[in-house]
Amino acid sequence: MTRRLYFLVPDAATCKAIVEELRDIGIKESHTHVIASHTAPLEGLHEASILQTTEFKHGLEEGLGLGGVAGLLGGLLAVTFPPAGLVLGGAALVASTLAGAGLGALVSALISKDIPNRQLAAFQGAIAAGQLLFMVDVPRQRVDEVTALIQSHHPEAEIEFTHPSSAKPSGPLLPASDDNRHTDSS
Repeated sequence: MTRRLYFLVPDAATCKAIVEELRDIGIKESHTHVIASHTAPLEGLHEASILQTTEFKHGLEEGLGLGGVAGLLGGLLAVTFPPAGLVLGGAALVASTLAGAGLGALVSALISKDIPNRQLAAFQGAIAAGQLLFMVDVPRQRVDEVTALIQSHHPEAEIEFTHPSSAKPSGPLLPASDDNRHTDSS
């Protein structure tokens, strides 16, 4: 299980320094993501994709589950009350479940790709003011190590964290104060 750490940093140079420090302790650069205003240069940093900036992944997961359940129920109805004397068996049940899951995932993903990630809303003001939001996914057991490293070398970075794929934050998402930097409700 991983945690997503959020750092508000003042500039791209600080982001690059953090990426180097994380690489030195074994955190891959592909686990880092940066969100900045349109005017801020990222200078080779790994820009956050649609998976980090929208509800796409969450919508895909929900659509897959709900569509699968709907397809299963439709298949059960078709097997229980077959149309026009057709004999339907287990294959019809599996096919309807898979079709429902696929259709649910497709529709939900198409809708959710345009919905901004709710967890990032608290940072929009800081991003608009020119700060960069640096995100990194780290193994849960290394959260304290990574936060201590970043705080020791970059005290200007404000650190927050959550599960990368959860809809609800598990840590505070407002810019941190000294008394809530390490809150973890799980």
